[in-house]
Amino acid sequence: MSETKRFRPAMAWLHTWSGLVVGWVLFAIFVTGTASYYKDDITRWMRPELRETAVDPAAAATLASAYLARQMPDAGGWYIQLPKPEVPVTEVYWWKSFDGPFHHALLDPATGAPTHARETKGGDFLYRFHFELALPSLWGRWIVGSCAMILLIALISGIITHRRIFADFFTFRPDRSRQRAWLDAHNLFGVLALPFHLMITYTGLVTLGPMLMPWATQAAYHDNAPNFFVEAGLMPKGRMPAGKPAEGKPLGDIITAAAREAGEMPEGLSVYAPGDAAATVNLAFEEPHGLAHLHPQTAYDAVTGAELARNTEAGVATRTGAVFVGLHEAHFASSALRVVFFLCGALGAAAVASGLVLWTVARAPKGAAPEGWGLRLVRVLNIGTIAGLPAGIGAFFLANRLLPVGLAERANWEVGLFFGAWVLVALVGALAPRRQAWPVTLGIAAIAFLAVVPADLALIGEPRFVAFDLAMLLVAALLIVAARVAARPPAALARRAPAQAARA
Repeated sequence: MSETKRFRPAMAWLHTWSGLVVGWVLFAIFVTGTASYYKDDITRWMRPELRETAVDPAAAATLASAYLARQMPDAGGWYIQLPKPEVPVTEVYWWKSFDGPFHHALLDPATGAPTHARETKGGDFLYRFHFELALPSLWGRWIVGSCAMILLIALISGIITHRRIFADFFTFRPDRSRQRAWLDAHNLFGVLALPFHLMITYTGLVTLGPMLMPWATQAAYHDNAPNFFVEAGLMPKGRMPAGKPAEGKPLGDIITAAAREAGEMPEGLSVYAPGDAAATVNLAFEEPHGLAHLHPQTAYDAVTGAELARNTEAGVATRTGAVFVGLHEAHFASSALRVVFFLCGALGAAAVASGLVLWTVARAPKGAAPEGWGLRLVRVLNIGTIAGLPAGIGAFFLANRLLPVGLAERANWEVGLFFGAWVLVALVGALAPRRQAWPVTLGIAAIAFLAVVPADLALIGEPRFVAFDLAMLLVAALLIVAARVAARPPAALARRAPAQAARA
């Protein structure tokens, strides 16, 4: 056999097994990442007590600083996300050192007290799950980065394997056989948004690049990593604490003066060494419209309010990396383009799911022959992931409406029910009879999303959430269709194929 004839089968083997090994993680990454394009909308739905209203960001910052000073008088730093009319809440973080732990609270911008809105992680939970998998951040990001690299290998090997890649775009033969139908579906989902799949995988790797390959920065800057961000133009130059206490200027005054000069209100601010004579306030403004995800930043003396420094003009390498991050996160996207990104992400999830199912269909035993343990394991993992994750997300939304608003550790209860529903559906899929596993588990996931709508209407019932409720009904409808297709006997396809051939 010539080298050329050996190469394509080798690429097919690589595509099949690289996709299988990390397919379950990739499905979770695609689903939660796709949902993250609307994470702010999800968060607004999950905090229905917050309504769009006029806010004074400068006054809110001053009130937040008083709250933070009470929480940790010797804090190493604060971060304050300023309120906006559509998000009328001040989000604050504080920490003793950059190694953590980091503390978090949501404050009423008018009073500076903890907000009355229900405790929830909102869309940020799905967003962070997308690249951390709810694991300690470094472990989760390493796993996601490794899976993204394997996905890039699977995409390239898949392109090489398919000689008729453009023909696959228009080919779908559901009446030929189950294996052919799943193969065509996998090809269709993969090819339809192939440029997006390549872009989102590569830009995701670039986003995690400094963590995955830190050696250049470590070699050049050793233990002085902040200098890298200063020289790259990502932040202004800071200064060391003086070790002497001093009363800071009200943050609202600094913000008002900076906004007057910049012509816009900052998005957020960081305070380093608060209460120190050399404390620094770093204001971050909205990035200019475009692909690059770069925030102009200005540093001020926290005691006098004098301007200290601004981040320098970013170089070519920094701007290139920022463009990749902007592409991945779609900060630049209009409403219509965000819909396109969402649909392409959904196609990515469908391509991974159909590939996983195709692996089992292609190796299914004929007749009443028993499954091998490897095939059964893959089938159980497929069901537990492809049906279990959507069920978990549906339970996450449902818990937000059903759990008591004042429940202690309420946000953790929501997350716990997300994982609990996921595990429960996975167990049902593992224990159910082979022919009933898919219809039952997909049906449970559909019920979870269907239940969100009456729960929202009964407990909140506000017109501003109609679009979200319609989205829940659409997801439920898709899951019901999938359950009905899964319930169809394999023999039905075999009978339909000859009948259609005879009519032809």
